[in-house]
Amino acid sequence: MPTVALVDDDRNILTSVQMALEAEGFTVRTYSDGAAALEGLAGKPCDVGVFDIKMPRMDGMELLRKLRQTSEMPVIFLTSKDDEIDELFGLKLGADDYIKKPFSQRLLIERIRAVLRRGSPKDSSSNGNGKSSNSNGELTSTTEAQGVIERGRLEMDPERHACTWGGKPVTLTVTEFLILHSLAQRPGYVKSRDALMDAAYDDQVYVDDRTIDSHIKRLRKKFKAVDTEFDAIETLYGVGYRYKEE
Repeated sequence: MPTVALVDDDRNILTSVQMALEAEGFTVRTYSDGAAALEGLAGKPCDVGVFDIKMPRMDGMELLRKLRQTSEMPVIFLTSKDDEIDELFGLKLGADDYIKKPFSQRLLIERIRAVLRRGSPKDSSSNGNGKSSNSNGELTSTTEAQGVIERGRLEMDPERHACTWGGKPVTLTVTEFLILHSLAQRPGYVKSRDALMDAAYDDQVYVDDRTIDSHIKRLRKKFKAVDTEFDAIETLYGVGYRYKEE
């Protein structure tokens, strides 16, 4: 069963959400603050984390920052109504989603499932001849249909959630991976923010334009860390983004 790390200093939230998640089949590990969670998750990450932002000893932002040094575990933030700046900063740090308090337990469960689905390999149907049919019935190579992409120095393999640039590994969150994969599938073609949202987020999850922009900034930063000349993701102001053909 998927394991959820639930981190919140509100005991009532911990208890009620834990019960709701366990009733849906999840295994839940609870922590009352970021410091306790960091210690508990060291070397033993969960499938997804749900972190409150404002907590004693270590807040959710600091917890995510420290976890990102060793783990790409998907993380959903719990924020208060007025925490828009915190939300954007959290996304820049590598959070995969956020949900505002007060929230319904059903909505949180759907967000968790959406994040887990985004991180799961997608099935593809093969015709037994090394070719697969796409949604238009056209034949493509099995590797391409399975999502493996080679674009110049970029290589992406969704089955292994692996990404390299010029042979050097680039560690991406689930959302970053899906956004880049969507762009690289059709180099030279512009993808609007809405199209990238559709590629990276479940239909029931609302995100705004700034969320996609924050993910793009993080993608560029990560690739420039291994190649200072990286410029494969182009911005077309007022239109969207595209992956530049080499």
